[in-house]
Amino acid sequence: MNEFEGQWAIILGGSSGLGLASAKKLASHGMNLCLVHRDRKNALPAFEKEVATMKSRGIKIKTFNSNALDDSVSSDILEELPKKSVRLLLHSIAKGSLKPMSGTSQEKLSIADLKITTHAMGLSWYQWASLGIEKDVFADNARNIAFTSEGNNKVWKGYGAVSAAKSVLESLMRQMAVEWAAIGIRSNCIQAGATLTPSFEVIPGNEEIAEMGLKRNPFNRLTKPEDVANVVYLLCKNEADWINGTIVKADGGESLR
Repeated sequence: MNEFEGQWAIILGGSSGLGLASAKKLASHGMNLCLVHRDRKNALPAFEKEVATMKSRGIKIKTFNSNALDDSVSSDILEELPKKSVRLLLHSIAKGSLKPMSGTSQEKLSIADLKITTHAMGLSWYQWASLGIEKDVFADNARNIAFTSEGNNKVWKGYGAVSAAKSVLESLMRQMAVEWAAIGIRSNCIQAGATLTPSFEVIPGNEEIAEMGLKRNPFNRLTKPEDVANVVYLLCKNEADWINGTIVKADGGESLR
């Protein structure tokens, strides 16, 4: 019996990187997908090909090329999902400023940059999850997961705004884990190791970060999106019911060094 039969995963940022890898993994195990993404027209054919492959597994897929940070968009999308059907809300939005904290007023990180980044990569997770509760879309044993990074407590060039957003993300996770346990929602973060995704590749100095990650990793390789997707899948299983309010590292031990 498929434990995910009739259940849905909402993946915010589901067209590339960790979000898409997670979608493919969950599709292979029979979970229906609601993929919210923001892509230019020239990127859609490749994404649509991936969607067609996932659909061939006999699942349902809804895709929305929309601004996931817009309250009205999230409300409309959630209205399209059956009540009590969402097993997973996965936050994989990577949108924010990578400016340094020094330079001219045009070059350096501004308060507006911090606000935009914190909302996109932190607060929007709570926005979607809270609205999902209001709309009564979560299944009785739902998972609420977001991706964090080691950059939350490391200093990387240009990563100040994202680091702040990840700190907000992790704080919200702990609070949601406790306050929403009563309604059966498990909230966790996954911390991936250095992974070559489109969002990683725009970080200033990403080559150096990747090189260092490779040197630090006990398995002598970088984390793959599929490694992280496997952890998303494991956390969705019934056997993971007792994992709540924690940061699960999917880095092969990279962060230990």
